[in-house]
Amino acid sequence: MRPLIRNLIGLGGFFAIWEVAPRSGLVSSLSIPPASTVLRRLVEILGTESFIRDIIATVLAWLIALIIAIAIAVPAGLLLGSIPGLRVATRAIVELLRPIPSVALIPAAIVMIGSGPETKITLAVYASVWPILFNTIYALDEIDPLLVDTARSFGTRRTRIMSSVALPHAAPFIFTGIRLSAAIALIVVISVEYIAGAVRGIGKFSLEAYDGGGRMDLVLAATVVAGVIGYLINESLEWLGRRWFRWSTVVGADR
Repeated sequence: MRPLIRNLIGLGGFFAIWEVAPRSGLVSSLSIPPASTVLRRLVEILGTESFIRDIIATVLAWLIALIIAIAIAVPAGLLLGSIPGLRVATRAIVELLRPIPSVALIPAAIVMIGSGPETKITLAVYASVWPILFNTIYALDEIDPLLVDTARSFGTRRTRIMSSVALPHAAPFIFTGIRLSAAIALIVVISVEYIAGAVRGIGKFSLEAYDGGGRMDLVLAATVVAGVIGYLINESLEWLGRRWFRWSTVVGADR
């Protein structure tokens, strides 16, 4: 219970500072309303069907983007990690594309794809691929050569070595990459909803609340919801990692 108690104390301290700062005049209550005001608005909007639909739209886009990113990055990482020549040949392209922020691609994505949910999913996939890809490549670099040589000495085929030796070794590294990408995907989805607009989503709700009268209480209430969703995602993945990879120090070390 000690970590839980420490977390609750830290959370309580944060909300206490948030409550006192606007009321004491340290910050403008118009820019940052007190925590009690924001929490009241949070309860109100959670009771509306429209905001619940916004939450569902954001979470669904996040989930689709993460699944697509995994489906792309894991096979690509296994391929690049197991064939050094191919990795060298593609290094320039990878290093050119990787630093480009997803939000910088919003205009191009809107022109090519449109302003529907496909845009935020595509950009979230783009941003989420890299941590999984590089973690997979790194995992194959760290594999003990003795394991591979032993498998080869028994006449094991390359595909069998990949599935029975390399992939189990790489799995904890890949899972860590997925955890990192899960947070990135959520950030990008909400950012694109806010910057580029969307039919539904938490970012779209925040944009309308601010443009419709500068309602920072509603904006911050939606921000709290986004933070809670991100926290629950990370905690759920941590729990799965501890259950699936008890034998590995990689997942435990990332906690």
